[in-house]
Amino acid sequence: MKPRLFSTFRCLRHENPLGLPRTGTPPQIPRMQRGLPQKRSIRDVKKVIAVSSAKGGVGKSTIAVNLALSFARSGLRAGILDTDIFGPSIPTLLNLSGEPRLSENNQLVPLSNYGLKSMSMGYLVPEAAPVAWRGLMVMKALQQLLHEVEWGGLDVLVLDLPPGTGDVQLTITQQVNVDGAVIISTPQDLSLKDAIKGVELFRKVDVPILGLVSNMSGFKCPGCGEIHSIFGPNDKIRSMCEKYKLRLLGEVPLHPKICEDADRGKPTVVAEPESEHARILREIATNIASLMPVN
Repeated sequence: MKPRLFSTFRCLRHENPLGLPRTGTPPQIPRMQRGLPQKRSIRDVKKVIAVSSAKGGVGKSTIAVNLALSFARSGLRAGILDTDIFGPSIPTLLNLSGEPRLSENNQLVPLSNYGLKSMSMGYLVPEAAPVAWRGLMVMKALQQLLHEVEWGGLDVLVLDLPPGTGDVQLTITQQVNVDGAVIISTPQDLSLKDAIKGVELFRKVDVPILGLVSNMSGFKCPGCGEIHSIFGPNDKIRSMCEKYKLRLLGEVPLHPKICEDADRGKPTVVAEPESEHARILREIATNIASLMPVN
């Protein structure tokens, strides 16, 4: 008799659990018949963009907040939702703190800075306090962040997803109408392997992938002007995009000012709008907006 654990893993790896035909166009089975919840829109939000890396430490939150700010500075009504329950970054990146007030409808009112609305678990718990919760508590908090915030009418909401491809990502992609996903990765092999997992997750849950952003793509020596590939050559990123049929939305250089701006709570597109790296970030936001126009 095979161990139960082995049988469980074999079930998870099954590529066709419903026994659907493998030839021709597969029949469109309604979500409820497949045991999936009906997707809901986030109230008062026209478009939702998920920013994901599936790998920690690649600068995903920094890119996400700069993209959201680029949308806001282009004239769109923009917001950002930090869905990382355990390690929220948006309060630091936007230099915001304090508990959100409740509206007349008993909804959380977002905190704003630099013309960008934001919501994060970091506003609801003390900065140094760990969120030591089990799964059910985490999912309840996530539901409140998704559906109990009074955004007041947004053209675009950026979701800053936590690392990984687990409960939070599945809950969001299966229950919320996400209009597109942006993958963030460095050229390093370790990051690329996890980025591919993120790509496959979004494809399995029918979320369109708008493209991939290469972060820390090269360091320009201030002395000689030569570009150094600290995390590996960008050819790796381009090859992966070609193999998995992904758009390369842009390449953000490794620059100390981007990190410094993030740490002091004034992201680069606000702190240094005329810099070359801010221009690259704005171009990436423009590329994303062109793929997903706001009606």
